[in-house]
Amino acid sequence: MMSDMKQPKLRDNKHIDASVYQIGQIPQDIVKKIGAGIVFALHTGSKDISGDMWGDIFANAIGGEHLARPVGISDVVTSSVAWSAKTVKQTNPFSATKVRLISGRNSPDFSYGIEDPHDDIQKTGDAVLGIWNGRVDIALAKFKVVRVIVLIRNNDCSEFVLYEEYLEHFKIDDFIWRENEQNNFEGIEKHSDNKMFTWQPHGSQFTIHSEVPSSAVKFRIKRPPVLTQENALKNIGFDESWIEIL
Repeated sequence: MMSDMKQPKLRDNKHIDASVYQIGQIPQDIVKKIGAGIVFALHTGSKDISGDMWGDIFANAIGGEHLARPVGISDVVTSSVAWSAKTVKQTNPFSATKVRLISGRNSPDFSYGIEDPHDDIQKTGDAVLGIWNGRVDIALAKFKVVRVIVLIRNNDCSEFVLYEEYLEHFKIDDFIWRENEQNNFEGIEKHSDNKMFTWQPHGSQFTIHSEVPSSAVKFRIKRPPVLTQENALKNIGFDESWIEIL
């Protein structure tokens, strides 16, 4: 009988990394550290949680490194896992079922020499996904696991939803591309007829439509008082002698 045997060690362990935590099973202590990081940011004068700030907060919570690079998918990394950190604003985060994740600028002109994206919409859409898949390849060449960590926040940064998903390739043949009324391109999944992507010809911005899982973590914070400059300087023992006028 094998029921009492331990889980075997396998070569194909892409989706297993106990040194961090199982995907989507974010420990409560990490959620509390994330909440503390948000409280600190608001206390020290931030009016909102930007993408870079979210990268810093998440990296501090898991003991990772925030690369803070302008290009690439990997934002926060540990020795074996990388995350693409995304934050989205929603009026009612707790009721959100789908969010749009801005996922870089994909230029078919630069990458494939497609000068007029409207000439063949399907070809352009395929190229957009080809660029995305290439970026995923680069990330997976450096890290055995790459995830997306999403923070949904409300307008006053008091309510939050947190979830993860794997960063995966998209099978290009699974999608049909069409142009909408705003002259943007939409990628539609063939078998479900769900809108999965939006690409903007002007600026080349690529957006992935992500479903919020039922397992997403929901939490609130108590907004702290804002630290004034006077109190901050007092806390560090500031004196005018620190300023040298030349």
